[in-house]
Amino acid sequence: MPTPNEADPPAPMPHLSILIPVYNEAGNVVELHRELDVVLRGLGQSYEMIFVDDGSTDGTAALLSAIQDSDPDHVRVAFLRRNCGQTAALSAALDLSRGSILIPMDGDRQNDPADIPRLIAKLDEGFDVVSGWRKRRQDRLITRKVPSWLANRLVARISGVTLNDFGCTMKAYRRRVLEGVRLYGEMHRFIPIFAHWQGAKVAELEVNHRARTAGKTKYGLGRTFNVVLDLILIRFFQRYAQRPIHLFGRIGLWSILLSFLSFAGMLYFKFLHGPLTGDRHKDFVETPLPLLAIMFFLGGVQSILMGVLAEMIMRTYYESQSKTTYLLGEVRQGPH
Repeated sequence: MPTPNEADPPAPMPHLSILIPVYNEAGNVVELHRELDVVLRGLGQSYEMIFVDDGSTDGTAALLSAIQDSDPDHVRVAFLRRNCGQTAALSAALDLSRGSILIPMDGDRQNDPADIPRLIAKLDEGFDVVSGWRKRRQDRLITRKVPSWLANRLVARISGVTLNDFGCTMKAYRRRVLEGVRLYGEMHRFIPIFAHWQGAKVAELEVNHRARTAGKTKYGLGRTFNVVLDLILIRFFQRYAQRPIHLFGRIGLWSILLSFLSFAGMLYFKFLHGPLTGDRHKDFVETPLPLLAIMFFLGGVQSILMGVLAEMIMRTYYESQSKTTYLLGEVRQGPH
């Protein structure tokens, strides 16, 4: 018989972790928990729901505390000290999660918990990531659907990952795909892209999207611009994170070339323009060429120096954290 001084055995790790960032969703969290409880109990697998309150001011925090008290075996709640944004809240939920399958979803009940078994079944077909597709999206046409459609087309074109709906929070991941992932800005929507670049098998599954019945949307047109800027950043990571001098160096060399072309134009006006055109009054100092030559040359040198600095930072990053510049899949060898 164990003595009182003996430590309690660790709780078994859940198989599923449902990650739910919420902000001012007092009208939705209670019903969302009820729906999730019904669906997850029916799966017959161990699970946990992780709610992260992103600095709510409408009573959401108190409701989440009550939910956790009523279902302590399955619900974990984290409270951020201030509003940090959806990506930060989702990152906190990811850090707290323990399941081998991770399923993030929105806290506004527009994602349907009934789709969770379908996402898991798709994973079981051999995929590492299953991304939801809100094909019949229940949102406003001009402010939500049209910008989303344009952003999705742009992201698919630039990233090379052919998904129809990068913005759908409801996805399913195997934990190994997200190991070491750190989320910033609006990058939670780009996780399937990172996973694909690292060799993960990514699939897309049409999911149900429901109209909002309580609370107010936190998204607007301005968020589309943030998505585009973040996309530029991850494209840089994908192509030049290990060789930034190739990007900055090319920009610098092209800039220096334009500087020499501007200088050649100056020589033309100095020695050839008059004899060829008969215009004796035109001098290169009357053109913007001297200023362009100086600006392009200085900009080119500065860009090359930025590339050298970026190389130093990149090497410090990899070496200080013992990271490799390759992604090892499998090694097969004999007994020696």
